[in-house]
Formats: sequence, C-alpha cells, structure tokens
Amino acid sequence: MKKRGLLLLLPMVLLVGLIFSVPAILRATPSRYVARLPEPLQKLGAPREQAPLLPTAAPPVNAAALLAPTPTSTASPLVEPVTFTPVPTITPGGESEPPTSTPTPIPSPTLPPTATPVPIPAEARLTGITHKFQTWNNCGPATLAMTLSYFGEYFTQDQTAAVLKPNPEDRNVSPWEMTAFVNEQTDLQALFRVNGTRYTVQRLLANGIPVIVEIGIDPPGEYRWLGWYGHYLLLVAYDDAAEQFWVYDSWFGTSEEPLANANADGRILTYDEFETYWPHFNRNYIVLYEPQQAAPVADIIGNDMDDAVMWEHALQHVQTETAVTPDNAFNWFNLGTIYNALGQYANAATAFDQARAVGLPWRMLWYQFGPYEAYYENGRYEDIILLADTTLKDRPYFEESYYYKGLALAALGDDDAARENLQKAADFNPNFAPAAAALAELGE
Repeated sequence: MKKRGLLLLLPMVLLVGLIFSVPAILRATPSRYVARLPEPLQKLGAPREQAPLLPTAAPPVNAAALLAPTPTSTASPLVEPVTFTPVPTITPGGESEPPTSTPTPIPSPTLPPTATPVPIPAEARLTGITHKFQTWNNCGPATLAMTLSYFGEYFTQDQTAAVLKPNPEDRNVSPWEMTAFVNEQTDLQALFRVNGTRYTVQRLLANGIPVIVEIGIDPPGEYRWLGWYGHYLLLVAYDDAAEQFWVYDSWFGTSEEPLANANADGRILTYDEFETYWPHFNRNYIVLYEPQQAAPVADIIGNDMDDAVMWEHALQHVQTETAVTPDNAFNWFNLGTIYNALGQYANAATAFDQARAVGLPWRMLWYQFGPYEAYYENGRYEDIILLADTTLKDRPYFEESYYYKGLALAALGDDDAARENLQKAADFNPNFAPAAAALAELGE
C-alpha cells in the first residue's frame, strides 16, 4: 500500500517540481521567444529577485561641491571607442527617490546668456517617411531604417541590425553606432550631440532635417509592468499651439497600435513629456542630413558643434538643474557622464555614487556605461564587477558589461577571468572593436 501511495504522489511531486522550475526555464530562454508568451508567463520569466534599483551606494559627502561653477576645462572628443581604456559615453539616469539624508545646501550656478533665437514656424512636419514596427528588441535598427527612408535610402531593419547588433539578443545600440552606420554605409551624414534643446530640434525639423532622440519611457497600457526602458524615437512634426511633437515610434507605432494618442500622423508626445523623459539620456540626439545640408545643420547647432564647448555647456546646464532638484538621479547620472567626457574622473565617480544613492533603475546599465569608466579610472574595480554582475544576471546580453568587467579583472591581476569576459564580449558582438583590442593587449 505504501508503494502504491508513493506512486500516486509521484505525478503530483513532478508537477509541483515543474511549476517551480518554470521561472528558471523562462529566464534561460531567449527573451525574443518569451515575449510571445501570455503576459503571466512573461512575468514569471522576469529576472529573479528583480529589484527596482541597481545596487546603491552611500551618499558621498562632497557631492554638493560638483554643483558649483568650475573653471573651463578641455573636453575630450566623443568618438567611437577603439582602445583598451574605457571611453566617454552618454548615459541615462534612473527613477528618482528621496535621498535617505537631508541634502547639503548647494550653490546655484547660472547659465551663460544665449543668442537671440532665430524665428521658426509655429508648426512643421516631415513627410515621405515609412513607418516600421520593430521586431523583438530592435528599436535602434528600426528607427534608423525609418529615418533613412526619408532620404530614399531603403534599408530593412534586419539590414541595419546586421551591422548594429549582430546578436539579436543584444539589448543596446548606442548613438555613436547608429551615427557610424550612416557615415560609413550611406552617402548621408550623421551627427550625434548632447545637451539639446526643444528649440534646436524644432528648428532642425522646420528646415527639413530629421532628428532621432533617445529617451526614457514608462511603457503604457499592458506593458506598464515591464518598468523603465530606454527607447529611440524619430521626431516627425511639432505644433506649438498644441504643445506637442508627433513621433514615429517603432514599438508603440501610429494608427495600427491601440493607443489613444496615436494616429496616422504619428504618436503624440507632449512637450511636457518630452521635457520629462529626454533628460534621462542627457538630451542626446542624432541628426541625419545630406552633405549639402552641413552648413545649415552647423548653424542650427551653433557652438555645440565643438565637443569641448558642448560638454562645458552641458555641465553648466545640468549643474543648474541638479541644484534645483538634487533628489533626481537622472541629473546626477548626467553629471557623471559629462565629467567623464571632460576627463574629470574623480568628479564623475562622485556624481555616479550620488546617483546610485538616490536610486537608479535596474536596467540603467543596459544602455550606457559611464560608471564603469569612472570607477575604472579611479581604481574601483570591485564596483565595476558588482555592477556588471548585476546587469548580466539572467540577461547575459551586454558586450559592454563583459568588456568592462574584463578590464577590471585584468587590473586586479586575474588575467584568465579577464580574458574569458573579454572573449564573451567579442563573441557576443564581433563588431565591438574595444573587446578585440583589449584581448590583443592582454595577450595569450
């Protein structure tokens, strides 16, 4: 009888074991397949112990000093990373939470006077763009393909993705990669800038020049449970009277997507939403234009065409914003990015520490990698490994995290582990030149 009872219990035990193993199975399954499952199963496949924030740090005692006006310094140019050492990147921030301690009173720097704006139309629209819905995790390649269609350059998103992210699981395409694609694969030109303004992008649109922006989003409707993401949008129109942009959105679409604010003209992005979410990525933008449009583009962007001037302007702008809202992690993260670009790595590390103390979303380092660079330059290799391991947990899809972890391990003298991580970066994205360069420098 006992044996019969055990046999009867066996299917139940197996069923319970299967139920408990489903989350692990889903986490091990490539996300592009999990995304096709019903929402309850997708939630089961979310990273285990998914915390809303990256690992936090103690608030640095000297963070307020970063908000005082600083002497002009020479900024390093923003270029594609090609060397063993980390490179400047543009970085989003995280969800803001009140700091655990009372902020120290901070000075309020002021921005330099700006030139008198050139009048622009109250509304403008680009036409002739082919909207594309992205395939799984493909907003960068899809948005770039959409933008190229404006110029009669008809790439599929698979063609752009083959260069931008050879591995379909790659979660990030950086702005410099998209810019390089245009400059190397087409007869068009592209430019990547930070510290943009609504007026600048409106003036570009009014002159028939398309603009891609990278912003943070809290997904709407049925996708809200996913939490904060970074996302590319193509600006196609604006209307000052309505106080809104229209965007071509590869994820949430136009009239084909059941969103109340989307129609055949594009998805509506209000000016308020734009000013809220664009700073998550340091107000960065990509401009595509024909060679004969180079002069008007330079005129519109003005002094920020020069990298050093652009980063100094960005510093003054973000210092001012952070002084007003010191509990905003995005602002502190942007400060870290800017200080990296200016070569002031100690200041950058302090700013990133303060951003972590306020609280950054768990997807933060999916997109940009400023803390890795700052901590590397300050010899804080264990911090790099902690953040890389957190980012790669259950989602081993980031060549940049493997790369910086490899650099940190090499600096700690663990050449075998460093080589393993650098090789993972190179295998995951063969087009990621820094990994190959680091492996060559590390040697056999």
